[in-house]
Amino acid sequence: MATKRMNILVYSGNGSTAESVKHCLYSLRRLLSPTYAVITVNGDAIIKEPWTASCALLVFPGGADLGYCRTLNGDGNRRISQYVDRGGRYLGFCAGGYYGSKRCEFEVGNKKMEVVGNRELAFYPGTCRGCAFSGFVYHSEAGTRAAPIKVSKTALPKGSVPDTFRTYYNGGGVFVDAPKFKDNGVEILASFTEELDIDPGEGSASVVYCKVGDGAALLTSTHPEFAAVNLDSDVDIPGLDKVVNALKEDDQQRIDFLKGCLLKLGLSVNQEQTAIPSLSRLHLSSAVVADTAKLVEALEDIITMQDGEEYIKDENDIFYLEKPATWSLGSLANALPGSSMKGPGNEQSDNAEDQDKIIDYNKIVKRLVIHDKDQPESKDTPYFNHQAFFANLAHYDGQSRESHGTFGKTLLYGEVVTSTNTMLEKNTQLLRRLPTGFTATATVQIAGRGRGTNVWVSPAGSLMFSTVVRHSMSLMPQAPVVFLQYLAALAIVEGVHTYDNGYQRVPVRLKWPNDIYGTDPTDPSGKTFVKIGGILVNSHYSTSEYLSVVGIGLNTTNASPTTSLNALNPPVPFTLEKLLARILTCFSSLYTRFIRTGFDRYFEDLYYKHWLHSEQIVTLEAEGGIRARIKGITTDWGLLKAEELGWEDRATGKVVELQSDSNSFDFFKGLIKRKE
Repeated sequence: MATKRMNILVYSGNGSTAESVKHCLYSLRRLLSPTYAVITVNGDAIIKEPWTASCALLVFPGGADLGYCRTLNGDGNRRISQYVDRGGRYLGFCAGGYYGSKRCEFEVGNKKMEVVGNRELAFYPGTCRGCAFSGFVYHSEAGTRAAPIKVSKTALPKGSVPDTFRTYYNGGGVFVDAPKFKDNGVEILASFTEELDIDPGEGSASVVYCKVGDGAALLTSTHPEFAAVNLDSDVDIPGLDKVVNALKEDDQQRIDFLKGCLLKLGLSVNQEQTAIPSLSRLHLSSAVVADTAKLVEALEDIITMQDGEEYIKDENDIFYLEKPATWSLGSLANALPGSSMKGPGNEQSDNAEDQDKIIDYNKIVKRLVIHDKDQPESKDTPYFNHQAFFANLAHYDGQSRESHGTFGKTLLYGEVVTSTNTMLEKNTQLLRRLPTGFTATATVQIAGRGRGTNVWVSPAGSLMFSTVVRHSMSLMPQAPVVFLQYLAALAIVEGVHTYDNGYQRVPVRLKWPNDIYGTDPTDPSGKTFVKIGGILVNSHYSTSEYLSVVGIGLNTTNASPTTSLNALNPPVPFTLEKLLARILTCFSSLYTRFIRTGFDRYFEDLYYKHWLHSEQIVTLEAEGGIRARIKGITTDWGLLKAEELGWEDRATGKVVELQSDSNSFDFFKGLIKRKE
């Protein structure tokens, strides 16, 4: 089996700057989403998490490479080097370029700023020497310039790259004597055209591509990921406004060059930039319309009045409450993806350029429409049919013997949201007042969250939702809250298989502890599996109960980033509304039984029926690299049971129990790695 590389990891740990990370995320997401998930990763994750198998590109942004060294020298750099040597890709911007070179020489002779020394990665076998242009000041735009560079079209044959263009420069170096390393697999992709303030040796390379084992590294001393629209020309620095204007004039060339670099690294690049859509209105409704008003009544103590308008001001978000009667048809366009959302507390420009800047979505007031008279109509939510969802929910509830009929009865829906999990879990005042089964769902998420350092790419066509579970402490001896992740996983697979007649043959399976896999439709043997879904459970203890938010992302009708349920040849394509209803009713039934019986033999048999690991032989890294055979999970705390193997893979009698939150399971390598 082989996993699909779908993550673009942008380092955001010690040494990086928040501004550089934001620029990386901004540009890379526009060129690579939704084929890849562009997310941040810290040094601890690089050292300890099993990120390499799913990583398509590791990116080191601008900052200070000494910070990178302090965090990653030794174990971290060994993992990065092995990753690249075995076919991975590394992209270093500015400080990331210094860091990826064999030697760094920065401001030699300047006692306050000098940094000189060898570097462990050594992807570029020579020296990166800077600053190429004088005037650099840490945490300032004082040394910024629009540096002209000449592009080598022969080295970048894919895409439509410019001959020359001006790109953001602030403190980068030059790759000394780059032409001399041609026989070492080094290609010069671009060179400075202006006279440099340091000795560049032979040539004046500003961007180099280095073949490293089966992989490659692309290092650049300039910042082609910096879009002029995100630069502030009003800062009181002489000449900065002219620099920004020059960069604006060459912005399309910058984009084309960056595309060429990403294609050089073997990535699939969008022909057009994917704009991040604006947030839409949220719609609160219920299966029984009167229940919406009852829920709002339960929120009264956290609703505040300001200028005659109602708000919920919580820890992470501010919600502005609307009634459908106040929402004129003329403002409908504001609810659709691609439009800007205005309202109390929001001051968004109508200028298209301003709307395409880096946005802090937590600062945007979320508009919440309260549907206390009827359910949303199709004109209100054209991408989600509430009537179909609630009708299917009632239909499946009628078939259930276990369900209390609470999951999904009250629904919060938005066409474009930040993250359904974040909206519930990070707004604790709201969360404490929501009933078990309250569900938030969306058509598009722009900041979806995954387990640990992971993220789930959330384009249109994914089924993404989060459900609240209030789990009493009195249930813990028999029904520990840790099993919620297993119940959610079972609800997904059972929901798919009982969607309708004939769906039990749809090939979906479970990976411990909480991932959903489907067979790869491109492999006719049916033996290759790819991830199509994931689960994230966050629990908080609050006054004799656990408040849990169970987040689920499941590729349903979308082809990217891996595959989807509809590519697995179901009898009739799935619809999001019906599938959501089925998974929620399955979850409700399973949870109802669980709080009565605990994780009994019924659940064991059901879980093992669907999982991928029966009798799988793995290596337990935390146990000194011993080989072990997976035997199951414990029914008390949901620990993974593995039986130690000795000579000729015979059982020694020793059984190791592993926690899901303390260990990472790289299923494809047969490796269980302890998180430290």
